[in-house]
Formats: sequence, structure tokens, C-alpha cells
Amino acid sequence: MQQRKIGDRAVSAIGLGGMPMSIEGRPERERSVATIHAALDAGVTLIDSADAYHRDADEVGHNEELIAEALRTYSGDVSDVLVATKGGHLRPGDGSWTLNGRPEYLKEAAKASARRLGVEAIGLYQFHRPDPAVDYADSVGALRDLLDEGVIEMAGISNADVAQITLANEVLGGRLVSVQNQFSPAFRSSLSELEHCASLGIAFLPWSPLGGIKKASELGGQHEAFQRVADARGVSPQQITLAWELALSPSVIPIPGASRPTSIQDSVLAADLALTPDEIAALIAG
Repeated sequence: MQQRKIGDRAVSAIGLGGMPMSIEGRPERERSVATIHAALDAGVTLIDSADAYHRDADEVGHNEELIAEALRTYSGDVSDVLVATKGGHLRPGDGSWTLNGRPEYLKEAAKASARRLGVEAIGLYQFHRPDPAVDYADSVGALRDLLDEGVIEMAGISNADVAQITLANEVLGGRLVSVQNQFSPAFRSSLSELEHCASLGIAFLPWSPLGGIKKASELGGQHEAFQRVADARGVSPQQITLAWELALSPSVIPIPGASRPTSIQDSVLAADLALTPDEIAALIAG
């Protein structure tokens, strides 16, 4: 599989989003572990997580622990796998989401994530979502301190606009390596953030790149241009979607979620699918 970069780290052009394996409707643990192993077998070296990827209030970090277990039980070499996790977005356990961007909280959350992942330093730690009750620079300042203390190796942000990306990079002294925003055929409003990241050499990690857990299977029916190109190529519209996103910029690294081995096995094929200029133009228009 072709590779791209996050900071100085080379990673697979397609990552694995861990969220579906830990929230409502999640599969049995054995199938989740098998899904992660299938991703590793296919050459995936970027796995995305968050301490908020859990279902019940008493299982914060469920997805981080799941990933740690899968890496620990994998028969192959995992030394080149980058696990990215996030903090600052919370789930009380009733299906809702809350925010906590206080620096002192983020520092403790990062250390707790490192313990669950079983690492001395988190490969990539991202501020999950801006907290209106806390100055954004103060929240990102916690990541700067975590970098300086060696708790995390790289820092990123999520759900950020262009101004926040610029500010975060300034607070981090030019050490911002990633931005994780929603982006898909149905949600293109983060295109300006994608382009801004490309201009700065910062990795852009689209979350829900196939439209979300409930809509990914319906992608072709919702976006006819993607289905037409997929039919002509003899591949899935999901592959075409990921290949289109990769074609937008060398900084893009989609992280499709998966909860079964066949899903991620199909997704990774997009990394080596080169679209023609005409196909890309049709997909942009459609």
C-alpha cells in the first residue's frame, strides 16, 4: 500500500477508524480484534481512536484498550503502527456528548490514554473538539506541554476551522502535524481546512470519509457519480470515494471506520486505485 506522512512518520495512505468497534451496535470483541488484525494484514499502519469511543459510562477508553489488545495479540510486527487517539470530548453514557478542554484535564486524559494503550508515549494525540468554555489557545497549550514532557510524540487537533488550525500551529511552535475533520461526498464544508492543511504540509485525516456508520453502505445510492465510476471500474463506490479523497491532496489520509474484516479489506484497495482527471472532475461535480 502506498504511504503518506504524519509529521516525520510514514503511515499507510488508508487508516482504520476504531469508533464502530466500541460504541452502540458494536460487534463482539473477537470480531473487533479480527478486524484490526485484518487491517494490519492488509498493510494498515495508522489506527485512530479516542478515549470517548465507548458505549457505557464506566468504560471510558474501551476502544483504546481494544486496540492495545489487538496489537498485543497480533502475530506480526507492529513496530511501525501509529496509534492516534484523542481527548477532550466525553460521553456520559446516555448517548450524549460533552466537552472538557481544560488544560489540566487534557493532560491527565492523555496520561490515562497512554496507560490504556500500554505505551510510554502516545504516537499522536489530538484535541478532540473545541470547548467554548475554554480559550482555544489554552487547550492547545496542554498539547504543547505534553509534547515537551514526552507524554506524546506528535500533536494534532480535530473538528477545527482554518483560524483554529493557524492558531494551534502557532501555539505548538510549528509542531502541529494533523487535523481530523469530517469530510465525505455528503459533507464537503471542510474543503477549505483540507486545502489549508495541504498548504502547511499538515496531514488531513477525514473522519466519516464514507458518510458515517449508518450511511456508508448507502453511498452509491446517495451519490450517483460515485456509483457510475465504481461500476465502470468494477469496484465498490466506497473504494472510489476513498480514492477520490486521496486524489485531492497528498496530505489526505482517510480513516474509514470498520467493524468487520471485509470492510477494511475493501477500503484499503483504494490506496492503489488511481483515478483519471476526468473521473476526479466528475466526482468533484457530483
